[in-house]
Amino acid sequence: CAAMVGNVDLRLGDRAAPILEAHIAASGGRFRGVRFSSAWDPSERLHRAAPEPELLRDPRVRQGVACLARLGLSLDVWVYHPQLDEVSELAAAFPDMTIVLNHIGVPILGGPYADRREEVLSSWKAGMARLAKHPNVVVKVGAIPIRLPGVPSAPDTGPPSSELVAAAWKPFVDPCIELFGAQRCMFESNFP
Repeated sequence: CAAMVGNVDLRLGDRAAPILEAHIAASGGRFRGVRFSSAWDPSERLHRAAPEPELLRDPRVRQGVACLARLGLSLDVWVYHPQLDEVSELAAAFPDMTIVLNHIGVPILGGPYADRREEVLSSWKAGMARLAKHPNVVVKVGAIPIRLPGVPSAPDTGPPSSELVAAAWKPFVDPCIELFGAQRCMFESNFP
């Protein structure tokens, strides 16, 4: 393991600094950043990774992010697509810090968004275009849903073919590469 990304509650503000320093020391210098899950949506039908909305705008979190920046660490963020502007604001406030957008900014296709696919894709692409203007932001391309309309995966047909998966993922992967360029995209998988 040449590098690692860990978890520190950035709501601690300036009090996060000694914790971050302890992680750096304990890791032998391999600790490179923090993953901060702030995915939140008003719908109770969706998983909320964050205890409250708009955490990336919270002054306490901004102080914690400033600690990361001072130590030369990166910030991984997990948000839903309606929160992409929060990430853009953060990228503008900390232009010298690398921000890693996890899971392509999670365009929500379920819950209250289930019947709004085209609206979601349009909103997501617009948010991604605004985010791509910040050169300090990179995108993890992964965690893309496969159970999409038109992608058969019934037990009697077996798993979808690579061609079907590629076709289902194309509307998500292509915009990431077009907007951020291949040099600012990386593959991710929760199940390598």
